[in-house]
Amino acid sequence: MQEETARSAIDTFISAFNASDDSHVTALLSQALTSDVVFWGPLGRSEGIEAVERFVLDIRRHPAGTGTMVRCSAVDMPDEWARYQWVFTTPDGGPRLAGTDVIHLRRSLIDQVIVFAGEIEPSAS
Repeated sequence: MQEETARSAIDTFISAFNASDDSHVTALLSQALTSDVVFWGPLGRSEGIEAVERFVLDIRRHPAGTGTMVRCSAVDMPDEWARYQWVFTTPDGGPRLAGTDVIHLRRSLIDQVIVFAGEIEPSAS
């Protein structure tokens, strides 16, 4: 049951990247995130839905064109933490970025997001 709750919050969060227009982004994020969400992104730590909204809008305005964000894995959830993999692809064979997010849930909403963008290099053992 908890995994389904996480999957729903994650998919709503991801849908903000694919909203039909920018005016829908805040409403979608408000359905998935707590108002005091902590977002650990590529540019560091930020707090609040407004900070996440700025990040999402920046991605939506990618120089190669409006891309598509999709969850490309199952949701793995031990207790209140979950992880999933995603792919962002720009149109016409433009840049593609993949990564893994780790999220924490509080009362069915995401209150922490940690974004790991890009591939992890194999160890040089």
